[in-house]
Amino acid sequence: MLAHGIGGRTDLPLPGELVLQAGGFVVLASFLVVGLTWRRPRFHTEVPGRPLPAWPRRLADHAGARLAAQCVLLLLTAYLVIRAFAGATDPDQNPAPRALYVLLWVGLVPAGMVFGPVWRVVNPLRALHRLVCAVARLPIAGLRPLPRRLGYWPAAVGLAGFVWLELVPDARADPAVVGGFLLGYAVLITAAAIVYGPGWFERGDPFEVYSSLVGALAPVGRRAGGRELELRNPFRGLNGIVPAPGLVAVLAVWWGSTVFDGVSGTPWWATTSQLAAARLGVPAQALATAVLLGLIGLVAASYRLTTGGMAAALVSTLIPIAVGYAIAHYASLLLVEGPRGLAQLVGSSGVAPPLSGVPAPLLIAAIQVAAILVGHVVGVLAAHDRVLGAATTAMAPTAATTQTAAPTATAARTTTTTAAATAAATAAVISDQRRLADQVPLVLLMIVYTMIGVYLLVIA
Repeated sequence: MLAHGIGGRTDLPLPGELVLQAGGFVVLASFLVVGLTWRRPRFHTEVPGRPLPAWPRRLADHAGARLAAQCVLLLLTAYLVIRAFAGATDPDQNPAPRALYVLLWVGLVPAGMVFGPVWRVVNPLRALHRLVCAVARLPIAGLRPLPRRLGYWPAAVGLAGFVWLELVPDARADPAVVGGFLLGYAVLITAAAIVYGPGWFERGDPFEVYSSLVGALAPVGRRAGGRELELRNPFRGLNGIVPAPGLVAVLAVWWGSTVFDGVSGTPWWATTSQLAAARLGVPAQALATAVLLGLIGLVAASYRLTTGGMAAALVSTLIPIAVGYAIAHYASLLLVEGPRGLAQLVGSSGVAPPLSGVPAPLLIAAIQVAAILVGHVVGVLAAHDRVLGAATTAMAPTAATTQTAAPTATAARTTTTTAAATAAATAAVISDQRRLADQVPLVLLMIVYTMIGVYLLVIA
């Protein structure tokens, strides 16, 4: 099916048990190495990167260019909706399913990793919102302010709805179903933007939030506190994500749904789910929905349990893990169905060309395993740096309080020097062990995630 990728993973030419053990070892070894040698935060968001040349900056920031790109995609979306309802019912003769499931959903990951949050720039619903406001003479800024307590919860709910459509219903590749989703998505998101203004897209549009989170790993981004585009360290992009309510839920939906996609593609699931549904007397799709929601909840609960009070601060460190597993899981789908989807979209007939070739299994296996391991190692590095940064910030008020309490200028300088020396000694002797101990539960969880991901790819 289009929503599940191409082919099975049981024939990949890798020794499954060896890869499984190596995956856990790589994550554990990376944690030990950085824990013993990395004692101060390095990925400050305030550190400037290297400015891009003038013409890419002007093009990316040009309001007319952005609006033109959005209008083009808006017309393309309208075309896909019309073809979905009025065109052929066969997905191989209708471009809508591949455009949604392959070009948009899967394609946003590599596009975001290279160019940053591209959907924020070309989102066609931003142009639709401006058009509706202009015709109806409504304020672009919205009718009421966006409640801060909502955070990313609307995006989490919207993303959950999309992944359910992608993974559960048997008719998910039906063009009419795809057209109904696109139409409903456009209406709901645009209506909410009319009420809450353009800020809704950044927090409530599931595809824009998804693209922005992936884009945090891009080597291109905007300087902290400004709008200037620059070449940067991707770790600083992760640190630039501001925690907000619902962000953990977004990552849980993302990673949990990808795990479910892997589980539901195994022969074990094909037989067990049917038997379990028959014994429980429920439809198979209802059981699949329950398992999908259960996996999402399990990811969220396990993360909060292992991070405790640092859950909000460390949530962006899950992004490399989610990106790595998304690349691993959808590598074959992107390489095989991506070109067919593009050809189907630009062709006048809308018919997908025949398969011209399948990448070598060894190449796919190497991409999959490397993506998972690199994603988890990057997650370990980002988490360790974030813990160091939080500890450094927490120690700063102590010195400031001591300086304020000093009765004279000389005493203040002496006290400040003493406080700084004491803080440094404490960080070297006590805090290092405490920081490592605080990270152990999360690292163990990452090892479990690694082994689950590798298992679903090379063994299951």
